[in-house]
Amino acid sequence: MELIRTGAEGIGFGDYTLTEKSKLSDVPFLGDLYKVKTFTEITKLEKNGMFVYESVPGTKVEQFQENEQGVSFEVEGSANTQITLGLEEEKEYRVMADDVMLGTMATNLGGKLVISLDLTGGKPQKVVITRI
Repeated sequence: MELIRTGAEGIGFGDYTLTEKSKLSDVPFLGDLYKVKTFTEITKLEKNGMFVYESVPGTKVEQFQENEQGVSFEVEGSANTQITLGLEEEKEYRVMADDVMLGTMATNLGGKLVISLDLTGGKPQKVVITRI
C-alpha cells in the first residue's frame, strides 16, 4: 500500500498494519507538499510543514478533504483511537461520525481539535467536522 494516495476524492494516507515506522515526504497535491509518518502506533500528516492530522494508534485515512468550513474523511483502524486535527484557532465545530452527531467542540489557541472513535469493528467511519 502506498503511504500517500492522491485523487479527485482527496488525499489518502497512513497504514496502521505496518509494524515499523515508515515515512514519505514532499508529495505534491493541489499545490501543497505533504509528509506522512505511519505505523501501528501512530499516523501523522503534515502539509507544507504544518500539522494537519494525528491518530494514536495508527490509522488509514481516505478521501481527506479540507476547506474553510472544516474537514471530512474516512478513517479505518483496529482500536479505540484518538484523532487530533489542526483547524482554525478558537472556533467551534460540529463533529459527526457515520451520520451520528458527536457534539460541538471548540479548538484551542493552537487550533487543535481532539476526537475519539471506536474503530475496533474493522469498517471505515466517515467523519465530517464543520465550522459553526
